[in-house]
Amino acid sequence: MRPSCELIRVPEGSTEAELRALARTHPAATGARHVSRSYRLPLALVAWGNTRLGVDLERVEATERDFAESICTPDELAAFGERLDDATFVSSLWASKEALAKALGDPLGYDPRRLASPLGWVQERAGSWQAREFSPAPEHVAWVVWEQAG
Repeated sequence: MRPSCELIRVPEGSTEAELRALARTHPAATGARHVSRSYRLPLALVAWGNTRLGVDLERVEATERDFAESICTPDELAAFGERLDDATFVSSLWASKEALAKALGDPLGYDPRRLASPLGWVQERAGSWQAREFSPAPEHVAWVVWEQAG
């Protein structure tokens, strides 16, 4: 079953601390078995469910090609090399890897060059894992990755 997700928007002039506090106290996610959050002022994305999950929300911003290449596995470089100058694609690639790393439980412990993006999964599935990309707001990309219940 797909986890529930909600996008939160704070009023103009709000601080990141206010955004984080609001997302951390999201009523529907309170008490959920698994919760994941991502913040990109003025937005936060909150997901919750009964299985491991992760979300990431990114603003589409231009990056250097060197950065794009530095986050790719060798297979991704071969498959996506011609798209690494596309800011939307690179933002989505990064967000997919961040969401997967969060779902796996150690977002800081994974090297993106060794973590295959859900962008390359067949029908957005890999074993017991599923993923979905979406555009929650103009100039933003987001991914949710979750483990299917066994």
